Amino acid sequence: MTDRPPGAASAGPPARLSLPKGNIRILLLEGVHKSAIERLKAAGYSNVEALSEALDEAALTERIAQAHVVGIRSRTQLTGSVLAAARRLFCIGCFCIGTNQVDLTTARAAGIPVFNAPYSNTRSVAEMVIGEIVMLLRGITRKSALAHAGRWDKTAKNAFELRGKVLGIVGYGHIGSQLSVLAEAMGMQVRYFDIEPKMALGNAMPCTSLGELLSAAQIVTLHVPETPATRGMIGPAEIRAMPEGSYLINASRGTVVDIDALAAALRDRHLAGAAIDVFPREPATNDDPFESPLQGLDNTILTPHVGGSTQEAQLNIGLEVAEKMIKYSDNGSTVGAVNFPEVSLPVKDRGVRFLHIHRNVPGVLLQMNDVFSSRGLNIAAQYLQTDGDIGYVVVDAEGAMDPPAILEALRHIAGTIRARHLY
Repeated sequence: MTDRPPGAASAGPPARLSLPKGNIRILLLEGVHKSAIERLKAAGYSNVEALSEALDEAALTERIAQAHVVGIRSRTQLTGSVLAAARRLFCIGCFCIGTNQVDLTTARAAGIPVFNAPYSNTRSVAEMVIGEIVMLLRGITRKSALAHAGRWDKTAKNAFELRGKVLGIVGYGHIGSQLSVLAEAMGMQVRYFDIEPKMALGNAMPCTSLGELLSAAQIVTLHVPETPATRGMIGPAEIRAMPEGSYLINASRGTVVDIDALAAALRDRHLAGAAIDVFPREPATNDDPFESPLQGLDNTILTPHVGGSTQEAQLNIGLEVAEKMIKYSDNGSTVGAVNFPEVSLPVKDRGVRFLHIHRNVPGVLLQMNDVFSSRGLNIAAQYLQTDGDIGYVVVDAEGAMDPPAILEALRHIAGTIRARHLY
């Protein structure tokens, strides 16, 4: 629509005029729950295209070029090269907990906030882990397989209650802490380890190190994000540090556990069992084959990354992320953005609102104010937040004005990444 403003960042789409809601193209992928579609349409966003599958890079690059807003789940990969083609994109919604499938640095440099749903599937994951603990301690998967094969294995050997067992939780965030409450209600003793100090819930007790937790727990469950520090966190040494006959559960990220080392420990029965929901390499679609060294082990529960896949969780995720995208598009609020300065903004019933995203360099705010003061306009409110190399300013202006002309002037301020006229 326009050339990039002088001094703007080298990546990302040019600033654009405000669009009527019906003209804002929203692309939702991977079967995002209908609650999101309904919420977007109720807010006036009628141009919503929802696909049930992920797209490969070529198809995604083609489709995203026309989108102003895109919503994805965990399979879609928004790489730097894909985002380079997204010339109109101004908002990304991840309808899941994680955001590692998005090149957050490139999105940030292009002035595109990324939103997710870090809390909405907490209960679903915690409940599944409790179920897996019961299944592992009772050897249910093996007994079920034998019964399906016509064999009757009625025995109490290697079958245990949860009550009194020590559960070690690695990562005491929203999922880990809720799991702690559920486990303690069932009579378990809870220990936890987190790199950040966390207040214990109930009678849970913190451990000072991962090693202390691994040696103390009979069941270890992982609830950490994917970061350089957590990749390979549970390797051969950590697995062998767990007591013989203990159990490992991973419902966090596939890169956290060394799968080959885990398989070896399960085969030689150093570990009595495991439940794994996430894998280093996962199929892109349900039609693609799945392979893992853990396949065929009768003491192992394998699930296809479904910890948060309940109808309740998906409904709540749809509402949470859609609401965040609507507030940003309508109002400029960035609360909940994972890669962007966070600003909570009131809704104004008068005046004209502009937002300006820029490189965090001296003099930008002075030049912005001059755009308004030189035209005799009153700045009724101004909101500024910076985060590292990015600055975000929202201005509510009053007076007789030509919004497109003001937007053009804002766009030409050196260091501008993106500017929008909201209303």
